[in-house]
Amino acid sequence: MTRKAIATFGLLLAAAAGVSAQEQVLNLYSARHYSTDEALYSNFTKATGIKINRVDADDAGILARLKAEGAASPADVILLVDAARLYRGEVDGLFKPIKSKALEEAIPAQYRGKATAEGTPWFGFSTRARVVAYDKLKVKREDVDTYEELADAKNKGKICIRSGSHPYNLSLFGAVTEHLGEQKAEMWLKGLQANLARDPKGGDTDQIKAVGAGECQIAVSNSYYIARLMRSSNPDDKALMEKVGVVFPNQNSWGTHLNIAGGAVARNAKNTDNAVKFLEYLASPEAQNYFANGNNEWPTAKGVKVSNPALQAISGGGDFKAETIPLTAVGANTVKVQQMLDRVGFK
Repeated sequence: MTRKAIATFGLLLAAAAGVSAQEQVLNLYSARHYSTDEALYSNFTKATGIKINRVDADDAGILARLKAEGAASPADVILLVDAARLYRGEVDGLFKPIKSKALEEAIPAQYRGKATAEGTPWFGFSTRARVVAYDKLKVKREDVDTYEELADAKNKGKICIRSGSHPYNLSLFGAVTEHLGEQKAEMWLKGLQANLARDPKGGDTDQIKAVGAGECQIAVSNSYYIARLMRSSNPDDKALMEKVGVVFPNQNSWGTHLNIAGGAVARNAKNTDNAVKFLEYLASPEAQNYFANGNNEWPTAKGVKVSNPALQAISGGGDFKAETIPLTAVGANTVKVQQMLDRVGFK
């Protein structure tokens, strides 16, 4: 073999090795900042040999980065923790629709993006309920067992909530808008704003602690923050949760609002096959159990049963009525909701 032929053969081998290496890599942009997810990633790598390179940021930061990077983006998979953000990524064309029989069979339709001839743009892998926490000594449970009652004058000056523009609240308010219609939803937001005990500030855990401290009597929170406090070994957290009751609203009407954490293949993914494998893995019973027990979330995959004492305790045994409206509709309402918030002066 001539030197030229040897050199050419060497280049071919290097190119082949580069393709092989590329096939064994997955570039992940994740808004999930939960230490328990590390087991998900390591187990996926052990099972497939695919190495995960991860970039962590919040939802808004990830979407902004994808837009800025454009076709040069190295991202293969995007993980976000809110329906409104998933919807925004879909509308902005940042996701690559995919066809996967495994995902379509595992994930119910209301927990997916809108399917087209190209495929489905995103899939939800876990849910969290938007619930009401209340001071058991000062508030009657029946006065806070619907979202509508949060705007009732009987609860004036009692409510703590984080910013209305936070994605968790935008999604809740988007769901209420879907149920009530725009006109009634805006009146509801005005009533809710009038019932605040203080200006919105802090995160969900801060709202619950404010109830315990007597700063307010009612708070709105995602369920996993409450479950986290219940599972805590900190004496202060245990004392707090003895004072606080939890309601899953609207059990006699449309059901409690669920938000979602989900994933998508990036529009300019270079490792699409690996990306689809990863999303399919997240729908597996093993991964779904990590979601449920690691961060106190409910799995979305059909037929997956989990045992999480904290979730069972706050939901009365684990069974509660959840709303069934498509989360794409919730996301589509968030622009209207932000405009309503501005009009009623909800910070």
